[in-house]
Amino acid sequence: MKIALDPYMIRHLSLPELCRATAELGYDQIELSPRSDFLDWWVMPRATKERMADFKTAMKACGVGLASLQPMYRWASPFEDERQWAMRCWRKAIEVSVEMGCELMISEFGRGASPERSVGERPGANTKEMCEAAWFRSMDELLPIFEREGITLSVEPHPEDWIETMQPAADIVKNIGSKALKLSYIAPHTFYYGDDMAALIREAAPVLAHVRVADTFNHKKSSQLRYIVNPPGSTQIRVHQHLDMGQGEIDWDVFFQTLADVKFDGVLSSCVFAWEERAEDSSRFMRAEMQRYLDKFSNQ
Repeated sequence: MKIALDPYMIRHLSLPELCRATAELGYDQIELSPRSDFLDWWVMPRATKERMADFKTAMKACGVGLASLQPMYRWASPFEDERQWAMRCWRKAIEVSVEMGCELMISEFGRGASPERSVGERPGANTKEMCEAAWFRSMDELLPIFEREGITLSVEPHPEDWIETMQPAADIVKNIGSKALKLSYIAPHTFYYGDDMAALIREAAPVLAHVRVADTFNHKKSSQLRYIVNPPGSTQIRVHQHLDMGQGEIDWDVFFQTLADVKFDGVLSSCVFAWEERAEDSSRFMRAEMQRYLDKFSNQ
């Protein structure tokens, strides 16, 4: 198992500084989420040859590896020009991953089209059915490249995506049946995934390659009044947190016990976003707490 840090809270650091900080915080793996000087949101990768070389040199010097890269492109857009742009960006991002020696790329199923076009240009174009069709076209193009390059793509359902739950996400990944396509379980999305966390993890286990760890509150509790949004009754709001373990309502004993039961051996990452003002303390705490739970259930 690789235990990684998603360093989004310290993204202001240069890539070499990021390597040093990751090691000092107790991690030997980086899960590189989007950042403006490498893989930025929605645009062509900004990773130059020189920047990649410096990054690799710094990782080697600091004794850390690159567990995963996270591109974010509109590969599920029903607007074909947006989807084709996403394909160009994805192909370049795969080249970056190959150059960096990173064997795992992670992303979301996708929200579909850009907000401006789905609302303003052609309202109603962003249906789940059309997003699914666009995403499958993208898989037809990309999976042969992933398979050829020996890179695994792990996808996650995300609140507001065309898939928000572990079903049908797990069925789709299993039915495609590519050795290059796997599934991510994102702990802070648990309460959108379904009601039985252990059952969800067990069902995903045959294709589970990547797990993110952070806490969140259960938005369905207290008569759905954990969060109060205005206007009342809004069906468009998706609220969750990425908190330190113990600050929310996830049952971490069940979570880590189930990972141990299914013999999960992929990438496990700390993915807290909530505490940039105490990012170092949060990251150190998460590393120690994840290890404590791993040790607790390792021999059971």
